[in-house]
Amino acid sequence: MKPHLLLIDALNLIRRIYAVDVNQKHHSDDQMIEACCARVAHACKKLLNTTNATHAIAVFDGDRSWRYHFYKNYKHSRSPMPQILKDALIHFKTAIEETGIVVFEPINDEADDIITTLSCKAATNNVSNTIVSTDKGFLPHLGQYITIYDYFKKQYLDEHSIKERFGVQQSRLVDFWALAGDKTNDIPGVKGIGIKSAQQLINNYNTVEQALEDKLLSPSIHKKLEANMEMYVISKQLVSLRTDINLGFSLKQLRLS
Repeated sequence: MKPHLLLIDALNLIRRIYAVDVNQKHHSDDQMIEACCARVAHACKKLLNTTNATHAIAVFDGDRSWRYHFYKNYKHSRSPMPQILKDALIHFKTAIEETGIVVFEPINDEADDIITTLSCKAATNNVSNTIVSTDKGFLPHLGQYITIYDYFKKQYLDEHSIKERFGVQQSRLVDFWALAGDKTNDIPGVKGIGIKSAQQLINNYNTVEQALEDKLLSPSIHKKLEANMEMYVISKQLVSLRTDINLGFSLKQLRLS
């Protein structure tokens, strides 16, 4: 049996399930958390079966990643995690571990960077893997050995769905977000460049530098790009997931028993 690595964006899965369960009728908060933990464990078991995984890991976020130090406004407008959920994370970790999946919580790194590093290292060694998340940041890495699965829509994402959603090719997503910004993570992009302008630039030019060299480029767009190249570069770094984190463990340690 060929190895297949399952990579679960743990908080992405938990928070989506919690958002539904918190609105259900329960006798107490403890019962609500217990039911939510059971649903997360059930989801993990289904994912193991759906992907035919031989290896699996669920990754949580560390406290504060390099992005918070690199750009002070990173995720600054995001609502904090509900305290009841924060206090219950230990129970969710236990519920996931009981399914046989390894749980990993880095000290500082974001789950996205850890998962992408693992995924790309596996792909480099011709090991197929599935990332389970609704986070769009993983989409640039979709490829021959890397699949991305939306558990809540029960569908694998592909290049066609990406083009339909963002209006640009998958290979240009990072440049697109660096231009248009990403409001969900408070990444600014280029001031004055909206989604439509970013799509036109991405679809008409191979690079931003090429656009700046085009004498037919709108003077208004040219001025905005030229004045905000520094923020474009910063935004591009922020939206790019790392693939080079030193993990301290190997694929063998993620094998399912």
